[in-house]
Amino acid sequence: MDNFIVSARKYRPQTFNTVVGQSHITTTLKNAIKNKQLAHAFLFCGPRGVGKTTCARILAKTINCENMQADGEACNVCDSCTSFNDGASLNIHELDAASNNSVDDIRTLTEQVRFSPQAGKYKVYIIDEVHMLSASAFNAFLKTLEEPPPYAIFILATTEKHKILPTILSRCQIFDFKRITPNDTVEHLQEICDKEKITSDKAALQVIAQKSEGCMRDALSILDKIVSFTNGELSYKNTLEHLNILDADYYFKLIEAMLDQDLATTLLLYDDINRKGFEGDLVLNGFAEFVRNLLVCRDEKIAGLLEVVDSFKDRYVATAQKVSPAWLISALNILNEAEINYKGARNKKLHAELTLIKLTYLSQAVELVNEAGVIKKKATDAVKPVAFKNIRPAIAEQSPAAGTAAALKKNQQAMDAKLIIESSLVEEEETPYSRKAAQPVTQSGKPVTGTAVAEISATTTPTLGALSKIRKQIAQKQTQANNTTLSLTGENLKEAWSRYIDKLVEQKNHSAVTNFKLAQLRITDNHSFEIVVESNIQQKFIEQERGTLIEHLQSFYNNRSLSYAIHIAEATDSGTPQERPLSSREQYLKMIEQYPMVKELKERLKLELDY
Repeated sequence: MDNFIVSARKYRPQTFNTVVGQSHITTTLKNAIKNKQLAHAFLFCGPRGVGKTTCARILAKTINCENMQADGEACNVCDSCTSFNDGASLNIHELDAASNNSVDDIRTLTEQVRFSPQAGKYKVYIIDEVHMLSASAFNAFLKTLEEPPPYAIFILATTEKHKILPTILSRCQIFDFKRITPNDTVEHLQEICDKEKITSDKAALQVIAQKSEGCMRDALSILDKIVSFTNGELSYKNTLEHLNILDADYYFKLIEAMLDQDLATTLLLYDDINRKGFEGDLVLNGFAEFVRNLLVCRDEKIAGLLEVVDSFKDRYVATAQKVSPAWLISALNILNEAEINYKGARNKKLHAELTLIKLTYLSQAVELVNEAGVIKKKATDAVKPVAFKNIRPAIAEQSPAAGTAAALKKNQQAMDAKLIIESSLVEEEETPYSRKAAQPVTQSGKPVTGTAVAEISATTTPTLGALSKIRKQIAQKQTQANNTTLSLTGENLKEAWSRYIDKLVEQKNHSAVTNFKLAQLRITDNHSFEIVVESNIQQKFIEQERGTLIEHLQSFYNNRSLSYAIHIAEATDSGTPQERPLSSREQYLKMIEQYPMVKELKERLKLELDY
């Protein structure tokens, strides 16, 4: 049985023209070879599986080709090319820096550089994963990399350019490889399927291209696995099953049920998905990507960002027109939060179901928010300006015509009556509704009759009642305050103090009770007094009760201006000596003075006292 070779190795490009998706780099290298403007050091950087090492090998083979083509490609016929294709070329040296990253490995490499090639023009040194070299290895490589022999060319390849020392970067010609687009990946996979006589659907190839995320090596590996799994039949259904990808048709059914707020259908669909072996985080992640694609479909400017199977594009666009952007953005926030918290949830299935329940009733929540915004706007629009009191305008004296004299006189009487009523509004002290309203009169003393009286009484009666009611309440409060204020005396102060101590006893605050009983009270004026204490500790206990104490005293005296201050009394010297405890030595001396035999006992036993 022939040895099986994976597609990534079997169909590795052998010329620059067969490299997929890196035309900006292959064109530059071919022109440099044709014009004989090769640099002595190259740095190929970019994502994994995009052709860095492949381009390095093609470059090494091409510059040593004996019959180079006019377009800068190798002939693949000469001895140098055939030995290279067979892996027997002595002019190419590959070093894996991931496992050979020490200073000794770099020194061994630099020692080999001294020897010129036995055949061909150049010796090419390819160092893969160069970012794995240690700092000392980089420093040992600097001099050789800066001034190599004319026949030596170094090609460094890495996926993490930011980890390489700037001194290395400045000595290399840098080429940035980009991810391979899905269209280029699909075309390359289709060519391989045609060569291998594999029956394939374009939708299946598009799913593989999306799953590989721009990495051609991953795409070829996935292709090999699916072909082995399906025995040469590459279909859309088999591809989804093998890659453990949920069919987009489920997502379309889910969003239709959510828009209809059909919770039963939503939960049944998720149960069907769960029975097929799809985990909750996979469903949440896939549905978030689905919602993102719907949001992209709504704008033609960013429709190019939609990376889905061609057969589903029209369905995406039709569904996106049914959903509002507010719903889509809110759904993305909910799904993102649910995916972040999924690992910490104990019941994974319940966590995913709660997220789907939120999305099912999300339309109702969005409508409520919109309605609340409209109501708030209407309430703001309905606010009326403050009605200020009308001021009587000044009327210039003039000689009216005979036909309008009666009308002007009638208006003047109405304005006079209104002015008198407004004046009475300011001067009125008490106007209960039960009192009979006086008939308005003009400045000349004549009563006002007709529509003017009705208008004035209708507009002023409620205002008079409300104003008089407020004035009456204020007057009552002032009278009560003046009548019930208790003057500050020594007897009632002791009574108020003892009442507060009783409250502390009820609260079982015995420490505060003791310090309050020891305090002395001294009145300073009619609205303040002093609390005299003996120590800082006593002061702190009283300070802790300051808020409730001052409220108790002010309510007792009905005086909001009542205040107090705390003073610490200075200790007075009474003149009597205070006893202090004796030290150990003093106790011993006093003991032997009273009992001399104790000293003799100590000396005979040769005891040492600890004092």
